[in-house]
Amino acid sequence: MDASKAFKKSRTTIYEAIKNGELSRDHDGLIDLSELIRVYGNPIGVQSSTRTEHAQKDVQVRVQSEIENVLKDQISLLKNQLDLANQREKSLMQHIEDLTHRIEFKGQLEQPKTELDEHKVTTHSEMIENSRPEPEPKDEGLTTPEQTENKRIPVPEQIEPEPPKRGFLSRFFLPNG
Repeated sequence: MDASKAFKKSRTTIYEAIKNGELSRDHDGLIDLSELIRVYGNPIGVQSSTRTEHAQKDVQVRVQSEIENVLKDQISLLKNQLDLANQREKSLMQHIEDLTHRIEFKGQLEQPKTELDEHKVTTHSEMIENSRPEPEPKDEGLTTPEQTENKRIPVPEQIEPEPPKRGFLSRFFLPNG
């Protein structure tokens, strides 16, 4: 009855359309609004049935809740990524600071070290000169040859020269040599 008023069709016209197969009923025996719109076009001045409105609202609510869940998941993922990036940045800044301190410390060590090295070198050489006078060689007329290690010179083993490499076809057409 609602369909006949909404689409300004008589009930008999709608029943004949169902009988002819132009319209189909749902499993509950009712005619879906989309089926009426498909056959007769948009209804004139009447809103859609309450059944369709409820279905549309249910779909909208489900879609909206799914979108909210997806957005919440994305937000939590982005927060985790931001926390990881902040930790990496903090770690790298600490590493840079440590390296900077090492460079500064090394620079402080090298300057006095060069002055100390020069002082040590002169002091060490003075100590060597002052502490040990070099003994003069005693030459009694006898000399002994200095002993040196026997160094062995490796002698290469006799190696026979390799025969020249032959191409693929020469293996079949030239005599073996």
